[in-house]
Amino acid sequence: MSPSKTPAEILDIAGSEVSISSPDKVVFPDAGLTKLDLVRYYLSVADGALRGAGGRPMVLKRFPKGIDAEPFFQKRVPENHPAFIDTATLRYSSGTSAEEAVIRDAAGLAWVVNLGCLDLNPHPVRAEDLEHPDELRIDLDPMPGVDWSQIVDVAYVAQEVLDDVGLVGWPKTSGSRGLHILVRISPQWTYKDVRLAAETLAREVENRAPGLATARWWKEERGESVFVDFNQNAKDRTVASAYSVRALPDARVSTPLTWDEVRTIRPDSFTVRTVPQRFADLGDPHSRIDETAGSLDGLLALAKELGPAEKAPRSGDGTGRRQSTMPLIEVARTKTKSEALSALKEWKESHAGIVHALHPADVLVDGMRGSSSLWYRVRVNLQHVPEDDRPPQEELVADYDPWAGKEWPGRA
Repeated sequence: MSPSKTPAEILDIAGSEVSISSPDKVVFPDAGLTKLDLVRYYLSVADGALRGAGGRPMVLKRFPKGIDAEPFFQKRVPENHPAFIDTATLRYSSGTSAEEAVIRDAAGLAWVVNLGCLDLNPHPVRAEDLEHPDELRIDLDPMPGVDWSQIVDVAYVAQEVLDDVGLVGWPKTSGSRGLHILVRISPQWTYKDVRLAAETLAREVENRAPGLATARWWKEERGESVFVDFNQNAKDRTVASAYSVRALPDARVSTPLTWDEVRTIRPDSFTVRTVPQRFADLGDPHSRIDETAGSLDGLLALAKELGPAEKAPRSGDGTGRRQSTMPLIEVARTKTKSEALSALKEWKESHAGIVHALHPADVLVDGMRGSSSLWYRVRVNLQHVPEDDRPPQEELVADYDPWAGKEWPGRA
């Protein structure tokens, strides 16, 4: 062991020993939080965190180099996992499968944090029934230029729709800019059914709050609105669960709320420093969530009433690819977000004459899921730039290939 490396700390958690390596490693420099601080945080809110993530297979989103470096996603549980970590084998539509970790107790929480996980990313199914979700997830994702009050307004519209179809929504901050609403359902519908129900809810929210909310899947079509992200209910998707710590400098936490709190709180008030005391004083606002499992019959009936969602036009070049209805140009593809922002800055400097015409939602910087990590795509929607002034598609400022060197079994 290197003399500068702090010895591991062994924790006895309800009879299970968990080794925390490099316990003094600083994970959040601005907040002054170490790895051991994060372990202690999760132990202080273990009851709530396990209500959200316990008993579910999870993707391990690991930050081995800290919050300033890109994380990597690990579906397969490490081979040397301890006996108190269960597993479940998920099979994906691509034909692949992965034996994923399932945590069931506070020792499991400490173990995943020691691996470098900050937020918990469970699937919406229980380990005992992997094909029938028991949770519908509503992700209210604001476009650039949208403030918190608009997100709140959309949340209450979503609550109204849920009430109308006999379901109970449980709100929480996302830990970033948005808001999540969790809905417990009886585990009797397939992923396809649950995604259709979520898409139907999103469409109905848009119908009731046009301009405020959108169910448009294509980002360039949303404008400055709140996207009701129904695709978070697809089989391969996970979201940060309750009490998850997010990789922001202030160590913000995805925090369960009561509906009375939604309009009065601010997401940045919930951090690793503040949430344990809130939990000790108030308990978990979602403590009764498992008692409210409902039926999707109402949403699926509404889906029939609304009819099929509008489909994007397809290109006429024989590829069958979607054709955007917006004047989009691609600026860059990069490995990291900082590189993406640098490429965007370079593009803006070379097109200074039109930058003033762009609206906040016209600049699209998207984190794209690669084979095991995120990569970033930068695009610009020129819809607010006079047609004669629009630059053509040019050579990319940066052209990172996330699939370089990747071999696909059975494919050239």
